[in-house]
Amino acid sequence: MGLKPEDDKRPSKLAIMDDISDTPRGLGTRHWVTFMLFLGMANAYIMRTNMSVAIVAMVNHTALPVDKEAMDTECGNVDSNSTKEALTQDGSFVWTSTLQGYILSSFFYGYVITQIPFGILSKRYGARLFLGVGMLINSVFGLLVPMAAEAGYEWLILVRFIQGLGEGPIVPCSHAMLAKWIPPNERSRMGAAVYAGAQFGTVISMPLSGLLSAYGFAGGWPSIFYVFGVIGTIWCIAFLFFVSEDPEHCPSIKETEKKYILSSLWGAAGSSSPPIPWSKILFSMPFWAIMLAHMGQNYGYETLMTELPTFMRQVLHFSIKDNGFVSALPYLCMWLFSMFISVVADWMLSSGRFNHTQVRKIINSIGEYGPAIGLFIAANTGCDPAATVAILAVGVGLNGGIYSGFKVNHLDISPRFAGILMAFTNCLANLTGLLAPIVAGYIIEGKPTQAQWRIVFYIAGGVYIFCATFYNLFGSGRRQEWDNPAEDEAIAKKAAAKKANKLERKANNSNTAETAQ
Repeated sequence: MGLKPEDDKRPSKLAIMDDISDTPRGLGTRHWVTFMLFLGMANAYIMRTNMSVAIVAMVNHTALPVDKEAMDTECGNVDSNSTKEALTQDGSFVWTSTLQGYILSSFFYGYVITQIPFGILSKRYGARLFLGVGMLINSVFGLLVPMAAEAGYEWLILVRFIQGLGEGPIVPCSHAMLAKWIPPNERSRMGAAVYAGAQFGTVISMPLSGLLSAYGFAGGWPSIFYVFGVIGTIWCIAFLFFVSEDPEHCPSIKETEKKYILSSLWGAAGSSSPPIPWSKILFSMPFWAIMLAHMGQNYGYETLMTELPTFMRQVLHFSIKDNGFVSALPYLCMWLFSMFISVVADWMLSSGRFNHTQVRKIINSIGEYGPAIGLFIAANTGCDPAATVAILAVGVGLNGGIYSGFKVNHLDISPRFAGILMAFTNCLANLTGLLAPIVAGYIIEGKPTQAQWRIVFYIAGGVYIFCATFYNLFGSGRRQEWDNPAEDEAIAKKAAAKKANKLERKANNSNTAETAQ
């Protein structure tokens, strides 16, 4: 039964617009929350990527059954100082390439399985506590990595798995807090600022991890986990003490800012949560187009993020202190290009010359075909480190287009169910991504030659092309029919009728049993 006009106490659209137009000047509490979420996202990606650099210093490569020709002379000039340094910097762990792949992917097993559960829990019980405690677990167990590695690779895999479990809430809970704190007219800017922390964390993690491996305390590489573990723990404590769940429970927010946020969110919220049309979503080709694009992105991205430092060491012979810098360069380019291309995408839409479908496909093509081409070229540059690094920097830089491509396409096709769509695509995409280091490990096993690395790059590039092409064929920027609010009542009635029939059958069965007695 609907509300009568006189019973609806929500602010009118005109009143809401008046509140929004009266935006509080200067920095407010919502900006502080955004900044803390940005640091949290950066911290999460630091914890995710630091092992990729550390493992280069941890492994005793010369003790492995590798093709010595590949390590010493294939990209010869073994007399150069940098090559000698790279070849003599070996750790104490004799781990095969396959085992290294399992160690690198163990984090993602934990990360994948907690995303959807925490998304549901954060909606029911609040996001702040899950996010803060989850990242605290991630940070504290990061401090245990050196001890676990010394105890055995099984313990290291377990610790990294638990770290992944702790990091699981970062995306769904950050998303939930943005929904509570940021008015709709500010979400593009604030959301972009928060998720920029992912690339920022990668850019910080890789070069600093390289420097700590070369010059750090406690034997070099262990200092990576001690330094970042302490920093992460400090952030978690600050977040739990100084960030509130929402404006209503924040003791320090000004009344004008609270009114501004709550009125805009209240007015934008509309009705209560509608029933989810599961069957129609699962048979929607635009949804599967996003899913495939997301899966292809994660496979290619995780291949580079987890394996690039190893490639730089095994094939191009970069020293550990240089390795972090050259491995971080592509992600710096990606960070910068993503900000530039988002402005271009907004201009294309505002110009009226392109619709949402065209913009998403054009920008996403740049974001996924670009790195594919970069991988194909980099696989054939031979022993030219400058050319290889430059090509990878450009290719991965173009990958920034995905943030204005399929990454925001959920909002186009289904504004009301975008959160649940993102949870599912992100979960399955990360399942695909965790295969990347395992596949690379099997291919490289015992033969870290250019030919073997070429196969790794070709597979990642091929996955990019297939998934981007699927997206171009079946993707859409139009709101789907199953997202139509007019269908909510019909879906609700159908669900209610089904439930009523079930209860009636249960009652009839009970009556029959009593009669029989």
